[in-house]
Amino acid sequence: MSQREWIEKDFYKELGVSSSATTEEITKAYRKLARDNHPDANPGNAEAEQRFKAVSEAKSVLTDPAKRKEYDEARRLFASGGFGRGGGGFNPGAGGFGGGGQTFDVGDIFGQGGGGDGGIGDLFGGLFNRGGGQQRTTSNRPRRGSDVETETTLGFREATQGVTVPLRLTSPSSCTTCHGSGAKPGTSPRVCPRCNGAGVVNRNQGAFGFSEPCDDCRGTGSIIDDPCEDCRGTGVQNRTRTITVRVPPGVSDGQKIRLAGQGEAGLRGAPSGDLYVTVRVRADKVFGRTGDDLTVTVPVSYGELVLGTTLSVPTLDGRVGVKVPPGTVDGRVLRVRGRGVPKKSGPAGDLMVTVKVAVPQKLDDPATEALHAYLEAEKASGFDPRAGWAGA
Repeated sequence: MSQREWIEKDFYKELGVSSSATTEEITKAYRKLARDNHPDANPGNAEAEQRFKAVSEAKSVLTDPAKRKEYDEARRLFASGGFGRGGGGFNPGAGGFGGGGQTFDVGDIFGQGGGGDGGIGDLFGGLFNRGGGQQRTTSNRPRRGSDVETETTLGFREATQGVTVPLRLTSPSSCTTCHGSGAKPGTSPRVCPRCNGAGVVNRNQGAFGFSEPCDDCRGTGSIIDDPCEDCRGTGVQNRTRTITVRVPPGVSDGQKIRLAGQGEAGLRGAPSGDLYVTVRVRADKVFGRTGDDLTVTVPVSYGELVLGTTLSVPTLDGRVGVKVPPGTVDGRVLRVRGRGVPKKSGPAGDLMVTVKVAVPQKLDDPATEALHAYLEAEKASGFDPRAGWAGA
């Protein structure tokens, strides 16, 4: 893909957001579009598949602060006519640069000529994986595959204890027939004779010298005489695969796991991109979580708080006895060290037990009489639960 083709892509339009959108707004828009157009949800739908790829590419640029800054600046310069868009910019027939017989090499603008220590090529370094004067020697370098993002949903206990899950992905992968070279098995690509493997050629137009991608090799620097029949010379096939992901103990909701080299395959044997798996964690009916601490609320009776007791409390790996001291107040939090969320390294968090009085909705006659007798005895002992409250 040429620099101009890249710049003319409107990533903001792809995601349906404004150019001033925040990273959170961009990510939210991407998730909805990726979910609606994911190949697994649209089997056999080529249009949805292309849309999924487009929004993934847009998200990868716009959520990376450095790439987004370069992209925005490049589009601003391009829109102003600085690259000869729409017939504007550098006009060989006009005065100025060419009028005095001066030769102006557009390659210098992109940092391709001279010492290669500046120019717009530096600005595009992050977007085109090349910078400054190194283009002549690196433009034929195979392009790394794009990163891929997906999500998986785990139960609360799976996330806290760790689990191995299979993920089914549909994405460009290295061709299994040619092993990513793009050439028919038994053959190899050859160096492009027109550009000598540089991937770019120079041509003159009036007073100007231009550098542009080589038409013979399409900027790759190599030519395949006998393309692989399965991938048509790209070295990449769009296929469905299942990979196994080890989710470490203690992963939290929204956390991302990076799997190096499991993203889209690079063209013609280039390195694959990475796979980023966002983990979603379902809520649990019993447990909650605060950092590395596990939280649980245990119902108790009033008498158990007054007299004290030992509670049997669930943990992630069995039950544990928790002592409730006599006179414990409702809502008190009792800590059990080391029985919380496991961590990849270091000690586990703690179990935080909150005791909460359960009030009976109905009592039989003996229980009612006993409770009345207790209240009389309590009053006679001088206990007033509202003493000092609200000015009393």
